[in-house]
Amino acid sequence: MFILTTLSDLVQISPEDFSKLSAVAIEDNINEKYANKVIQNVGLCIGFYDLLESSDGLIGHGTGLVNVNVKFRLIVFRPFKGEVILGKITSGTENGIKISVEFFNDIFIPPSLLLDGARFDFADQVWIWDNGEGAIFYFDIGETVRFRVEAEEWHDQVPDAPDDQDGVAVMDRKPPYSIIVGFFLSFSYLFECSDYAIATCG
Repeated sequence: MFILTTLSDLVQISPEDFSKLSAVAIEDNINEKYANKVIQNVGLCIGFYDLLESSDGLIGHGTGLVNVNVKFRLIVFRPFKGEVILGKITSGTENGIKISVEFFNDIFIPPSLLLDGARFDFADQVWIWDNGEGAIFYFDIGETVRFRVEAEEWHDQVPDAPDDQDGVAVMDRKPPYSIIVGFFLSFSYLFECSDYAIATCG
């Protein structure tokens, strides 16, 4: 689920950080720039891991900033295809189910990857699964489920489109990184134990 990726960058240390140890100032700068950011075709950056190389600092003319060329590693969230993860359902519509893993929300199950026999109840606005043996499961918001990674989607981020005359945005912005998943059923477990699934979890 997590990987290490190596990057090189120019770090600029401001005068107010001169009292810090150089390594601490560099780490703080890298975390501020990269933490919780998506790098295209790399993943969601979680935070700084270690410093591999750093140059001597050079003071910029007229700015007081110390410029340091660094090579470092970041902890990145990028699960591999086929990986099974636990997450919580955050929403459900006729177009599918959204899942969160606490620090990442752009996980989506399209109808084609739901379990056989699943259907959307428009009255209650919830997905329902009939396991064929008389048991009915409701995919309620907040339920913890196991899912399997099937694919990734990457979208370049462009500036926001201007609103039209009715004040509605012309283009629907897509997340820079999203994961397409399907439910994973192993050893007859689907949900973590809950009030309605205790029979299958027990």
